[in-house]
Amino acid sequence: MNGRVRPKLASLSDFQFGAVATETIEDVLLHLAQQNEQAVQEAAGRMGSFRETRIVEFVFLLSEQWCLEKSVSYQAVEILERFMVKQAENICRQATTQLREKTEPQNWRALKEQLFNKFILRLVSCVQLASKLSFHYKALGYIHTKEELLESELDVLKSLNFQINLPTPLAYVEMLLEVLGYNGCSVPATRLHATCLTLLDLVYLLHEPVYESLLRASIENSTPSQLQGEKFVSVKEDFMLLAVGIIAASAFIQNHECWSQVVGHLQSITGIALESIAAFSYAILTHSVGANTPGRQQSVPSHLAARALRATASSNM
Repeated sequence: MNGRVRPKLASLSDFQFGAVATETIEDVLLHLAQQNEQAVQEAAGRMGSFRETRIVEFVFLLSEQWCLEKSVSYQAVEILERFMVKQAENICRQATTQLREKTEPQNWRALKEQLFNKFILRLVSCVQLASKLSFHYKALGYIHTKEELLESELDVLKSLNFQINLPTPLAYVEMLLEVLGYNGCSVPATRLHATCLTLLDLVYLLHEPVYESLLRASIENSTPSQLQGEKFVSVKEDFMLLAVGIIAASAFIQNHECWSQVVGHLQSITGIALESIAAFSYAILTHSVGANTPGRQQSVPSHLAARALRATASSNM
């Protein structure tokens, strides 16, 4: 023991529900829905994904080490995702231009190595940008100089046109929990909130397995084609859908007897089909507590789980 005391993370009990006027909640929920619709539309044709388990785990551990709020870690992942996609798109755009103009191609291996060597630096920059706290510069001073960190942050900002205040699934989860509280949900929002955070971490860490299972279920085929995978990108970027799935799964864990009521409320609030909410919550539960977890008194209704996001997938395809 060196006597140093790490600062405490924000307590989950500090989060309060029911303290905001209903008019404000309605305005914010409408704004989030509009943001989500735009994000889903823009996701069509997006290249690549950088929400791999090891990357997300690195961001989560770094955020925990720096005692940052949970929302910062999610936003850092989203900033990093968009930045790396931009980098990949720029590389492909350069290659296309060179082929068209028949100019001498760049050394792609050297460019790949450059991206690889700077990846940790970019990741740290995204966390720091999300946290907006300058004292973290000293944390990796033994690896990179302050000047290198500042230059890296500027590269990320320029690449994203300084648009880093990105929405995260947590904002949708917490807003829907607020609305559920006003609608008289039988499961207290504060209890659901803690479980939602745990499940949201899990979905981020197991992003590809969770969404791969949803894709296979939606097309009723264990081997999706590349085209089907590309069209499914918009589902991966639907944070409203993710939020209702997280809340529904949390409700089942907290009190399975109230699950149907919670799902009904979520369907009424968001307009998302009951089958889609059930399928997503089933996928989350399967990847977290297991399909036949001992101690669970019942499973997600099989007739709903079997439909597996078909309505959502078909609307985006």
